[in-house]
Amino acid sequence: MIQVNGFAVEKAKAPLAPYSFQRRAPSDHDVVIDIKYCGICHTDLHQVGNEWGGSQFPLVPGHEITGIVSQVGHKVMKHNVGDKVGVGYFVDSCRKCEPCNNNLEQFCIEGVTATCTGIERGSKTPSQGGYSNKIVVDENYVLKIPENLPLDKAAPLLCAGITLYSPLVHWKAGPGKRVAIIGLGGIGHMGVKIAHALGAEVTVLSHSLKKQEDGKKLGADYFYATSDDATFQKLKGYFDLIINTVTAEIDWNRYLELLKLDGTMVLVGVSEKQIPVGSFSLIAGRRSLAGSAVGGIKETQEMLNFCSKNGITSEIELIPIQKVNDAYKRVLNSEVRYRFVIDIKSLEEK
Repeated sequence: MIQVNGFAVEKAKAPLAPYSFQRRAPSDHDVVIDIKYCGICHTDLHQVGNEWGGSQFPLVPGHEITGIVSQVGHKVMKHNVGDKVGVGYFVDSCRKCEPCNNNLEQFCIEGVTATCTGIERGSKTPSQGGYSNKIVVDENYVLKIPENLPLDKAAPLLCAGITLYSPLVHWKAGPGKRVAIIGLGGIGHMGVKIAHALGAEVTVLSHSLKKQEDGKKLGADYFYATSDDATFQKLKGYFDLIINTVTAEIDWNRYLELLKLDGTMVLVGVSEKQIPVGSFSLIAGRRSLAGSAVGGIKETQEMLNFCSKNGITSEIELIPIQKVNDAYKRVLNSEVRYRFVIDIKSLEEK
């Protein structure tokens, strides 16, 4: 076993506090990673509060992990000691269902083994996340971080980045396409950067114009306030693709009307409430309402390579782990631009 230090919650909605635990000893195909950085995702807050159910306590959150390989099993072929690597939302899957066989492990029929709040396959051991100094992961679920991507700014790519890259590529965002991103937050800002790099016309739809300058700097061509009713009149039937990154309860029907004929609105933010959709909003323009979840290992590696080629990283605020509880409050109050990343070496500080 490997002794590990981290931060955990002992029960739902409790504050994060120092926590020591053990990881499994590496098997033949395992990689041991010395974690250097871990992003804070809004999903972490949901899991810590057990708001979606299924959280296992004590719980070490974190699934935007970057670090350095410190040890490999003797049959590992894909990674070497000293490599820059990353780990995203999941660390295993069934490997035999149709989605897994088609490099779409995120849609594993049996369900993925989440990096935290999961149960390690073949055992009863809860999986624990990246708010810790080491992790042991099967080599097939470890990503290579390109050399020109700094580990701290690359960490949020493992969730926020792939969450936007996957639907943008799947729905063919690119030259000649008009794309709207609803919400300029931790994942929304990555959507602007990636859609711009793909060559699409990019519009940000935000509640107010207070982030308009940021949006333009990130690559948005246009920026509109959704609190202004004129926005919905002006942009009616305008977009090929809308990606909704927000978790707030908004009227999806109004946004569907902004789509062109055969346009699609994709949900990547998880709303806590069921939002009604009128059939006419879809029928009137042969529109589609769809969902998307992170990406498979192959696609996530493609995303990292794309970001490397285009110089894309996340806009981050680096914090010591001792400030994580304050960071959670600031996430809830939308007071970060645009992603918190924990410097794991701060675990060594007293």
